[in-house]
Amino acid sequence: MVRERRFSCTGWAGGLALVLSVCPAAFAQDAEPSGPSPAQASPATERTVHPPELIEAVEAAYPVDARAARREGRVVLKLRIDAAGRVTKAEVVEPAGNGFDEAAQEAALQFRFTPARRGDKAVAVIILYPYEFRLPPEPAPVAEARPAPAPTAPGPPAPAAQAPVGPAKPPIDVMVRGASEGDRLRRSAQAVQVIETEEAQRRTADLGEVLARSEGVGVRRAGGLGSNARLSLNGLTGDQIRFFLDGVPLDLAGYAHGITNVPVNLVERIEIYRGVVPVRFGADALGGAVNLVTDADIRGTHASASYQVGSFKTYRLTLSARHLHEPTGFFARVNGFYDYTRNDYPIDVEVFDQQGRLSPARVHRFHDGYRAGGGSVEVGFVERPHAERLLLRAFYTEHQRDVQHNALMSVPYGAVTYAKQSAGAHLRYAQPFSRRTRFDAVAGYTYTHTEFQDLSTCRYDWYGRCAFELPQRGEIEARAIDQAIEQHNVFARLNLSWNPAPWHSLRFGLSPTYAARTGKDHAIAAGEYDSLTAQRGLLSSVAGAEYEARPFAGKLANIAFAKAYLQVARTKEQLPNGNLRDLDRTTQRGGIGDSLRFRFSEAFYAKASYEYATRLPNPEEVFGNGALIIDNLHLEPEASHNVNLGLTLERAETAAGVFRFNVNGFGRFAENLIVLLSNGNYFQHENVLSARSVGVEGALGWTSPGDWVALDGYVTWQDFRNTASEGAFGKFEGDRIPNRPYLFAGASARVQGSDLLRPRDVLSLTWQARYVEAYFRGWESVGAVDSKLVIPSQLVHALALTYSIKHGDGSVSGTLEVQNLTDEKVFDSFGVQQPGRAANAKLVLEL
Repeated sequence: MVRERRFSCTGWAGGLALVLSVCPAAFAQDAEPSGPSPAQASPATERTVHPPELIEAVEAAYPVDARAARREGRVVLKLRIDAAGRVTKAEVVEPAGNGFDEAAQEAALQFRFTPARRGDKAVAVIILYPYEFRLPPEPAPVAEARPAPAPTAPGPPAPAAQAPVGPAKPPIDVMVRGASEGDRLRRSAQAVQVIETEEAQRRTADLGEVLARSEGVGVRRAGGLGSNARLSLNGLTGDQIRFFLDGVPLDLAGYAHGITNVPVNLVERIEIYRGVVPVRFGADALGGAVNLVTDADIRGTHASASYQVGSFKTYRLTLSARHLHEPTGFFARVNGFYDYTRNDYPIDVEVFDQQGRLSPARVHRFHDGYRAGGGSVEVGFVERPHAERLLLRAFYTEHQRDVQHNALMSVPYGAVTYAKQSAGAHLRYAQPFSRRTRFDAVAGYTYTHTEFQDLSTCRYDWYGRCAFELPQRGEIEARAIDQAIEQHNVFARLNLSWNPAPWHSLRFGLSPTYAARTGKDHAIAAGEYDSLTAQRGLLSSVAGAEYEARPFAGKLANIAFAKAYLQVARTKEQLPNGNLRDLDRTTQRGGIGDSLRFRFSEAFYAKASYEYATRLPNPEEVFGNGALIIDNLHLEPEASHNVNLGLTLERAETAAGVFRFNVNGFGRFAENLIVLLSNGNYFQHENVLSARSVGVEGALGWTSPGDWVALDGYVTWQDFRNTASEGAFGKFEGDRIPNRPYLFAGASARVQGSDLLRPRDVLSLTWQARYVEAYFRGWESVGAVDSKLVIPSQLVHALALTYSIKHGDGSVSGTLEVQNLTDEKVFDSFGVQQPGRAANAKLVLEL
C-alpha cells in the first residue's frame, strides 16, 4: 500500500527531520516502521529527496461558459508523478467548479517534469499543484475624439496584461511517495520475493503462469484451465507450501480449487516467502508460503472489469468495485468472476487399430470441461477512532470439472465428474492501541461441499465413443462411486505488535484452525461400511513470537523467532477384521528461526535466513480429497531445516540503462517428507524418511533509457534427493525424488512505445520463453536406462501484443497473446499432456 505524507515549510512533519530549503515546496523521506524519533534521525545524502521541476506545461482550455460570465478560478490538484517525470494521475483536492476542475485535470495530465530524485535514484512523488484561471482585464470603452493634450513627462509603463490561463509556479506543497508495501517487504529481513501484477492483469496468462515465470518456482498441471496444479518452491511442493489470500488460508477464503485458478485480475501483488515464514501468517509451512494480496487501496471509488476469450472455447470474466464514504468511513467492496472452458485441445495417445494393435493417434480431449464462478461482498468501517479496519467479508464460490483420464493419462474416462462449493464469512479488525502497540485479527467460518461421481456403465475410448458396456457401474474401478463430503472450518489469526523502543519490535501470533469432516458414498449398499460417514476432526494451532532489531539506523535488520505447533486428530479406522477403532492422535512440535539483512545501499542488500520448520498434515492429506486422492490416517508431521543466502540489486541506474539482479542459494533438509505418489488410478500422500534439496537460483534484468526495451531472465538448479537409508524407500537412497524438475529457466523481452496515437497511450510487444530439462517420472535407480519413464525437456514460447490508454483516473487495454507459440508438446510430471498452441484476447477496463 502506498503511504503518503503531506509536508509544509514550517517545522517538523510526520515525525521526520528531513526538510529541504526549497520552499514553498518541502520534501521528506518515508520512514521505516518503528523508526527513530526526529532527534535520532541522521539521513545520509543518498536519502535526500530532490523535488521534480516542471519542464513542459500545457495550457488548459478556458471553459466557455466561465469565460462568457467572466468567472475566474483556482483549482488545487494532487498529481502523481512517476519515476520518468510523467503525470499518471491528477486528482482534484480543492475544486473551483464551473468546468475549471475538468479543464485543469486534462491539462495537468500532459505536464512533463524532471524526475524527483532520492540521491541518484529517480523516485515517484505526489505533489499538490494549484492551477489558476485568470482573464485579462476588459478593454476600456472607446472615448470620443478629443484634442490631444499637451505632452507631459513620461510616467511608468502600463502593466502587461495577464496571461489568460496558466499553471501557477512553483508548487505549493509536495508529498514524496514513500516505499510501497512491496518495496518495504523486499528490503526487509524477510526471505520474500514480491511480484506486482499490474502488467500481468493486462495479459491473458493465468496466475499459475505468472508464478512459473519467477526463479525457484515451478508449476505443474494435470491439463488445461481448471485442472489440478502443484506449485514447487526450491524443491518442496504442493501443500508443503502454504497459500493465503490477504493473510487468510486460501482454501478458507473461498478458493478451495487451487491457487492457479484464482483470477489474476483480482490480485494486486504476490508475496513468495522462501522457506522462512513470518509469525503473522500462523503457518506450519515446510517450504515457504505464497500470499495473494487483493486491492489494498480503500480510497475513493473505483471499478474494473476484464473479459477474456481464447482457444478451446475458453471464456473468463472478472468484475470488481469499491467505494469509501469519507465522512462516515463506511467502506464497501464487491468482486466476482466466471470461468468456462471445454479444454478440448489435441493430445497424442495410443489407440487400437482395426487389427487390434496399439498405434499412435492424435485426438481431442472430449470430457475435460471446467466451469467456475463466485463472488464476495465486503462491508464495514475504516479509519474510525474505534477501528482502523472493521470489515466483514462474505463469499461463495463453486467449480465443476470433468475428469478425462487416470493419473497417467493411459485410460480415458467419459462420465467421471468432480465438483466443489465453498461459502463462508470472516471478520477483520485492526487498531493501534497506542503509538507503540497494534492489534490485527481475522476470524471466520468456511463450509465446503465436495462431490465425486463415477456411475457410468460404458468403457469409453479416446474418441469419446462407448466402446463396450461394463458389467457394473464405474469406470475407475469395478464399483460405482457417488461421494459427497462436507467440511466445516473455523479459524482465527490473532497478531499483536509492540515497539518498545525505536528500531525495535516485538510481535506475537496465535492461529488456531479446526476442521470437521463427514460424508457419504451413496453408491454403497445399505448395511455396508462407508468410511466417509466417520466423524473426523482436525485441530491445528500455531503460536509464535518474533523480535526485530534494526541497528545502525536500519542498515542492519534481524528477525529472530520461535514457533510452537499443536495438532489433534480424531477419526475412526476400519481394521482388517472389519471392526472399527477410534484413532486419536496428538502431536506437538517446536521451531525456531532467524532472518538477517544487511543493506549496502537502499537498493543493494544481502540476506540470510534459517528456520527449523514443521508442517502438520492437512485434512486433505489425512482424509483425502473426496476424489482421486485417498486417505492416509497414519501420516506424520514433516520437518525441515531451511537455509537461504542471497544478494539483491533492485536497481542501478547508468547511462546505458537500469540494471538489476538477484542470486540466492538454498538448502532444504527434510525429515518425514510427505510426497504424493500414484498407483495408476489414485493418488496417496506418504512419508519419506528424509530428503534434501540444495540449489541456486538467479535473475538478471535490464531496462533501456526511456523504458523502450526491457530484458529479463532467470534460472534455477536444484538437487532434490532421497537421503533415507531404511524403511520403505531406503533402497532408493541417493536417488533424486521422482517427478521433480532439477533445471529450469526462463527469459522475456519487451519493446514498447508511448504517446504514439494520443497522450498517455502505450503499445508493447512481449516475448517470453520457459525451459524445463528432462527428468525421471520414477526412481532413477530402478530399471535400465532405455526403459525408464522420462518427462522430456520442454521449451515453450509466448508472444503478446498490448495496447493501453489512460484517461484521467481510468484506463482501457487490449491484449492479443499466443501461448506455446511453436506448439511444443508439454507434459505434466506424471506424463499428462498439456495444451498446445493457444490464442487468447483480453480486454481490461479501469474506472
